[in-house]
Amino acid sequence: MKRFFLALLGIVTAAVVAVPTTSYAEIDPMTGQSYGSGYGGSSAVRRKVVAFETKYPKGSIVIKTDERRLYLVLGDGKAMRYGIGVGRPGFKWYGSHRISRKEEWPGWTPPAAMRKRVPNLPAYMPGGPRNPLGARAMYIGSTLYRIHGSNEPWTIGGEVSSGCIRMTNEDVKDLYERVRVGARVINTR
Repeated sequence: MKRFFLALLGIVTAAVVAVPTTSYAEIDPMTGQSYGSGYGGSSAVRRKVVAFETKYPKGSIVIKTDERRLYLVLGDGKAMRYGIGVGRPGFKWYGSHRISRKEEWPGWTPPAAMRKRVPNLPAYMPGGPRNPLGARAMYIGSTLYRIHGSNEPWTIGGEVSSGCIRMTNEDVKDLYERVRVGARVINTR
């Protein structure tokens, strides 16, 4: 009985004394705020309407890779700003394309080159909360790149992908509802 009591006391003490921590990898370098965690977690960069002068028409998506921000042009000098995760060094791309299709809870087939780099990847993963594409995907032209959600929201703000643009599931759902197939996507530095 004494052994049981001491074990129980140890568990309770550990639970009470435990201090939540945030690793350096979970801090947005531009804002200094924590990203949050979990499948539905949030980004330290809150979705927000901001002033945004551009030559691109309303409905265009402008990605500023170095800022790790995506802007949906609203017109009248305004845009909706979102925090994003971008490609790791050697995996970034720049240019102009169009959204070719949209999908809710997309399945994922990792490309052969990715499976070669990471041999334990499945050949296919059905859509769902554990799928790395998250809740929504917007396919970029005929490329393998997408703007998609993530089951790792703490990666938003980092150089983390194989070229895709990551968003929190909350933000990608918002963008998905605002964007039409055919919308222009401009990825700049």
